[in-house]
Amino acid sequence: MVTKGFKALIAEANAVIETIPVKDALGLVDDPKILFVDIRETVEVQKTGTIKGAVHAPRGLLEFLVDPSSPMHKPELASGKGLILFCASGGRSTLATRTLMDMGIAKVAHIAGGFTAWQAAGGPTE
Repeated sequence: MVTKGFKALIAEANAVIETIPVKDALGLVDDPKILFVDIRETVEVQKTGTIKGAVHAPRGLLEFLVDPSSPMHKPELASGKGLILFCASGGRSTLATRTLMDMGIAKVAHIAGGFTAWQAAGGPTE
């Protein structure tokens, strides 16, 4: 039996993470100090593309991809750049942002509304 559902987990995460409005995220596309991280599943990225320049790190593997001690580590995720996570609509990236904070990553946030909001705002994709 579930004693704490996803809505409660998201609410708890939202209380402590940084959420960036899509209009603000659009201005960070070419910022060399920022790395966009697409945490959607591979099939989602294949169907819709992703944010220009984003690194793909599926949510199910994120902890392993971020941790330098993991054999699956993606070095670009430990570059010292601020990480801006996104998923389709913002739920998974909310939880993932909290997880990365719990892992000690200080410069991490997510995009409100996710990739859906990004596309609606006309953000550059590839």
